[in-house]
Amino acid sequence: MTPTGLLASETPLSQGHDAATRDDPQFNEHFEHRFTTVDGLQMHYVVGGDGPHPIVLLHGFPETWYAYRTIMADLLPGHTVIAVDLPGFGDSSGSVASHDKATLSRYVHRLLTKLGYTSGVQLVAHDAGGAVAYALVAQWREQFSGLLMMDFPVTGGELSYEQVKPLSYHFSFHSQEPLFEQLVTGRERLYLEYFYRANSPGVEEPVPPHAVDEYTRAYSRPGVMHNGSRLYQAWPQDEADNRRFMADPLTIPVRFLAQTRLFEGLLCGIRSAAPHVTGAAVESGHWMSHEAPDRVLHEIRAFFGYQD
Repeated sequence: MTPTGLLASETPLSQGHDAATRDDPQFNEHFEHRFTTVDGLQMHYVVGGDGPHPIVLLHGFPETWYAYRTIMADLLPGHTVIAVDLPGFGDSSGSVASHDKATLSRYVHRLLTKLGYTSGVQLVAHDAGGAVAYALVAQWREQFSGLLMMDFPVTGGELSYEQVKPLSYHFSFHSQEPLFEQLVTGRERLYLEYFYRANSPGVEEPVPPHAVDEYTRAYSRPGVMHNGSRLYQAWPQDEADNRRFMADPLTIPVRFLAQTRLFEGLLCGIRSAAPHVTGAAVESGHWMSHEAPDRVLHEIRAFFGYQD
């Protein structure tokens, strides 16, 4: 099935992009992998449906578009569903100009513009994808009609990076260049399995093995884990950019979800950006789309007005 109104897909630079989906009949009935070059970087995204409402899904670290795989088919009614591999991640190929989220968001903005989605975009984001999402809606407000963000600390207002750093070892570890990459290269699966458990305390298997397989493949690609560490190294710049964005608060509807143990602490960050945000605590670890997919799906459908 080929979604209507989209650019013709380019020849992929990443040859393993369909490893997790080539034998998946539901995926191949409803979705397809596509590639479009933006500012010299070939972006990979998965798209399905031809409904009038575009809904865009942005993943976090260390994930890819595949984080949303189990709920994507249920988002199709009335929608065109687009799950994006962030610039420098997954099967997107090429060098990014900078790892600050204002820059990364520009790639996503220009991709959506190339695809013809210049207004009314419904945006869903998790983890670091939330940082990109906030930069997107703050800079190109006319392009988006709503934002649902999951489990990410938006710094620059009431919440600061210095307050966030103690929440997890990796905020500091990923900044240790070149030690981080020297230790992790060739041990990607070992590190990812540890990372998923560390960010969902008490959950033995927060991300299922088939997803770990796919994330290991993607994060073993040259440069991808490097880009992951640089996400965190750019946080001081992100905080400065966010402070500037927050001078003009968001007026579009914003919904914020976070795991129960962190909800109150994280909500204040996004409230500095979107004073009228609504929110809910979720009985889950950090990897919500894997650990609590039914709740995530319900929240998305309710927030964006899907008809049951």
